[in-house]
Amino acid sequence: MNTSISRMSAGAHCAPRAVLVALALCGALAAQLVQAQEAPATATATTAEASARARWQSELSAFAQADREHPPAADGVVFVGSSTIRFWTHLAADFPAQPAILNRGFGGSTMADCSLLARELVVRHKPRQVVVYAGDNDLAEGQSPLQVMTSLARFMAAVRAELPGARISFISVKPSPSRATLLPKMRETNDIVAAYLRTQANSEYIDTFTPMLGADGQPRVELFRADMLHMNDAGYRIWQSVVAPHLLPP
Repeated sequence: MNTSISRMSAGAHCAPRAVLVALALCGALAAQLVQAQEAPATATATTAEASARARWQSELSAFAQADREHPPAADGVVFVGSSTIRFWTHLAADFPAQPAILNRGFGGSTMADCSLLARELVVRHKPRQVVVYAGDNDLAEGQSPLQVMTSLARFMAAVRAELPGARISFISVKPSPSRATLLPKMRETNDIVAAYLRTQANSEYIDTFTPMLGADGQPRVELFRADMLHMNDAGYRIWQSVVAPHLLPP
């Protein structure tokens, strides 16, 4: 099923059949998530969460210490995700109209990690909006686009369970030159995530992928650091301009 989506999907706007397939998959996934929410926590889920906590204990402890020293205000905007968020150290300066912005990026993390640790990373801060960026590390580790979407759906379910009114915004998987071989999977992931979010209330897909491509359809290398994986200031300027209109007013 994934293979067929990959062949059809070159962009949601030009592959309506791929979008319809994705929506069908999303419907099936939504039913599974409802069943999962109604059932008791399984041993597998508990083990996965414990494993994620152990893996990221140092980062979680640092976040807890930062919260004790500077308690974050509720009803703000939480940015959460992998190193792309962690390196966005000037979030507050980029969005000065937002009185309370919290950075909860942790390098090397996956969308699956974010879903398992959603309560600690996001829910406890009671934000009015959550901006999440993750997925490229999942793909690099061999996860499929559908698995990334499933992890996002679980993340959203965890947030919605306690913060039903929070807006959830997903930033598209970025086209890093060092991962150019994954571009087809990145496009597929972005397509099906965008299709899924169109079926969900109070959520949205933010397309930073398109403006990071050149006229040849390849990643713009001038937007990245020397490692060709992480963005430089030019890359973040693009993100700031694209993300800003999607942030809720205070």
